Amino acid sequence: MLDMTASSAQAAPVTADATQTVLAQHWQTHSLNLSPIGNCMVSALIDSNGTWVWGCVPRFDSDPAFCNLVSGVSTNDPQALGLWAIDVLDMAHVRQAYGRNSAVLHTWLTDTHGAEVEIIDFCPRFKRNDRLYSPVSFCRIVRPTKGAARIRIRLRPACNYGESEAQTTSGSNHIRYYASEAILRLSTNCAVSHVLEEREFRLEEELAFFLGPDESFSVDIRTGVRDMLEKTDLHWREWVRGLALPMEYQEAVIRAAIGLKLCVYEETGAIIAAMTTSIPEAPGSQRNWDYRYCWIRDAYYVVEALTRLGAMQTLENYLKYLRNIVDRAVDGKMQPVYGIGYESILTESIAEHLKGYRGMGPVRVGNLAYVQHQHDVYGQIILSSVQAFFDHRLLRPGTAADFEQLEKIGEKAFEVFDQPDAGLWEFRTFAKVHTYSAVMCWAACDRLENAALILGLTDRATVWKERAATIKSTIDSRALFIRDGAEDNLYSSAFDVDEVDASLLQMIDLRYISKDDPRFLSTLEAVEKMLRRGPHMLRYALPDDFGEPETAFNFCTFWLIEALHYAGRTDEARELFEGMLNQRTPSGLLSEDTSFHDGSLWGNFPQTYSLVGIINCAVLLSRPWKDIR
Repeated sequence: MLDMTASSAQAAPVTADATQTVLAQHWQTHSLNLSPIGNCMVSALIDSNGTWVWGCVPRFDSDPAFCNLVSGVSTNDPQALGLWAIDVLDMAHVRQAYGRNSAVLHTWLTDTHGAEVEIIDFCPRFKRNDRLYSPVSFCRIVRPTKGAARIRIRLRPACNYGESEAQTTSGSNHIRYYASEAILRLSTNCAVSHVLEEREFRLEEELAFFLGPDESFSVDIRTGVRDMLEKTDLHWREWVRGLALPMEYQEAVIRAAIGLKLCVYEETGAIIAAMTTSIPEAPGSQRNWDYRYCWIRDAYYVVEALTRLGAMQTLENYLKYLRNIVDRAVDGKMQPVYGIGYESILTESIAEHLKGYRGMGPVRVGNLAYVQHQHDVYGQIILSSVQAFFDHRLLRPGTAADFEQLEKIGEKAFEVFDQPDAGLWEFRTFAKVHTYSAVMCWAACDRLENAALILGLTDRATVWKERAATIKSTIDSRALFIRDGAEDNLYSSAFDVDEVDASLLQMIDLRYISKDDPRFLSTLEAVEKMLRRGPHMLRYALPDDFGEPETAFNFCTFWLIEALHYAGRTDEARELFEGMLNQRTPSGLLSEDTSFHDGSLWGNFPQTYSLVGIINCAVLLSRPWKDIR
């Protein structure tokens, strides 16, 4: 059984038994109707016609060999680079689907004569010789399912962020592509000249393609790729079977969980914020950022969501990543973002040869957020890490030595909690003492007290309890006030100012205040009044470095849904949540932002924040399993 997806830019919720066939178009401009494949080492984004438009090798943050998505050039342009297309001549219809509970993607292309071609895309991932086999490799199977369509294969990897097409050499059964950071070898049973010359030909037999390291394929290519397909599909279905799903919204949670897993760089445990760079947050806004790195904040929310589903290995691997970057920290100072290989310097530059998504540049490489002060990261490191002291499922429980390292992070949190920073929204030109950052620093001290108690370190527990109390007292004296017309105190988004932002809705989740606290209800009322735009939520409404926000931030809408539920407005919360599910792409995913004017998706894709929101709200709003027993 397949999860069917449509090839429209916006579609109704994906359902397991829905088959949607639509007229296929080669988009003159790109859309975010994209489907990811991957294996936690590499990934690619595939458009609704089965064309690869994004993919970096050999790592998520490498030069994109497939960069067409941000080239400003449509996939059917004769000069288009950075793509892998299987063109069916006289194409009329397309339908697309993931395998049930799988990251294997199927695309069916039908021509005007009724002939049909199936494309199967995946990255190998399965157990082999008692080890996980997940190479820097991609697989495609192209086979006739009805008649004999005429097709053309256009495989055009790019170099140096779209500057030129990769050079090639070839043999009888393979082609080498010399990309900027890797030599890719295509092994295939297709005539090599068909690929090199982009020749039109009748598809009369199944073709297999393995694009990976410059190594010979040791078995029959069709047999080998079919075997990888079967094992990879089984691997994903078994991974999903181990998830603790809510009773309701299971399809949405499964697709979001797989999407999050595909953003994990398993070699180090890092978790990227999104697969892409420079998809603008709003049309022509120049709010174009490179999200192919590990933000401590984003990763905290990802591991929290996947741990709720019982996917413990992601947490364990991420804790290894954290221990490595904490070891390298000088005096406990942490950056908000690091490279997926622990890199601390992420110099930002412009890719001059790429015109941008729909021509809306710039395309940025690197991210200057690495030089910012964002004090909430200290809380997120500790919140992610303390589970190791309590969760008996983990292979490596937290130790006294781990606690000593975390205390260095806690010391820094206590030192900076009342100091200005760029905040979680990463303002580039001004700093304030952000309430969210201060609350996260409070959470760091509060959770260190809990960890000290479990380790029997009562003296240290007392120290951290007192520090948490000091931070809380300061927050309540400098961020709590009575606004004109309000009946109760409410919180401000920064110390000593009368402003709100959506992060204030996280104070319940962080256990800073309770859901029945009148200050929460007053804060929620103010946040809704200032930031809600119909069914969507802004991060903040005040102008920033680029002017006033033009789109809603999807994660903040999910925060609103959670807050409404806590406030006893569960029916309204469910209505908003189901509306957000309707905003998903046909692949069941979301980008970072949504236009509150027309509902179109903007921002990098797939956005881990947004997928976390799907999971958290589904778990929160679902009826319990006992209701069906």
